[in-house]
Amino acid sequence: MNATEFKQQLLPLNASLYRMAFKLMGNEDDAKDVVQDAYLKLWKMRDNITAVDNQLAYCLTIVKNMCLDRHRAASLKVVDKPPEELPIAGDDNASRHIEQQQTTQLLNRCLARLPAQQQQVLRMRDLAGCSMQEIEKVTGLTAVNARVLLSRARKSLRNQFLKHQSS
Repeated sequence: MNATEFKQQLLPLNASLYRMAFKLMGNEDDAKDVVQDAYLKLWKMRDNITAVDNQLAYCLTIVKNMCLDRHRAASLKVVDKPPEELPIAGDDNASRHIEQQQTTQLLNRCLARLPAQQQQVLRMRDLAGCSMQEIEKVTGLTAVNARVLLSRARKSLRNQFLKHQSS
């Protein structure tokens, strides 16, 4: 794929890629950075892209993965800080802060137990705020299948969470 073909085929996808990045990153600057990095990655692998059937879905998947990688890297930076640099809640909010952390950890463990497709659909819909059409494009599922997986994931997550809280 030469530069002209790249511009004709992939640059029109910019708006869709930006929307996905903005939903996952939460701010304009990070979303623009992710899209720019995605285009750089796509340019480096431009010869392999011609074999892809659905270029939009492929590009959206790259953007999604890059966003998730950035979130993981950011969370690791907080964990790597020495204890004296970590934010400390006030004494009156300390127990609530600890409880929130424990709840978040429990939810993450419950989420990790879900099947991969359920995790992906739940994360995209509830955490990233993606539309069902975007989920269809990225996952290749039909809207009905995506809704069923979403419903099952939510139910399973709720049951696991309640089970852990009651014990």
